[in-house]
Amino acid sequence: MFITTGKRLTHAGAKKMADTAITKAREAGIAISVAIADAGGHMVVLERMDGGRFHTLHSATTKAVCCASNKRITSARGATGNDLDVAHAIGLALAAGPDRWTAMEGGSPILVDDECIGGIGVSGGDWATDERISREAVESIGAKWK
Repeated sequence: MFITTGKRLTHAGAKKMADTAITKAREAGIAISVAIADAGGHMVVLERMDGGRFHTLHSATTKAVCCASNKRITSARGATGNDLDVAHAIGLALAAGPDRWTAMEGGSPILVDDECIGGIGVSGGDWATDERISREAVESIGAKWK
């Protein structure tokens, strides 16, 4: 077969996830940036809350792109899921491109019927909070993150 059909993330779906992430961040008393990328790693929605630090935009976009590419949450694990030490994590980020891969938690893939349709990155809280918010945002549109 030379042609396939696939699912695609809509702007409405991305916006719903961003709105959910921002609501969860307000509940946690933090200001975040949230980025949602499509399956090709292109930004669909990018928002920074009032009071959010400017560097969180870059962290959130990198997390979203990494998840869209790797089809799993961001963490200090390599492409095959093996644990990485600091030198290997830095080396992987440099090899992939510093805006393409990160070991920082807070990114989740957006999975529908085992197909990755994008990734979400959240940055601004501690890593556990960023990760929790990203997962809850994915679930808000009926998708899965694992």
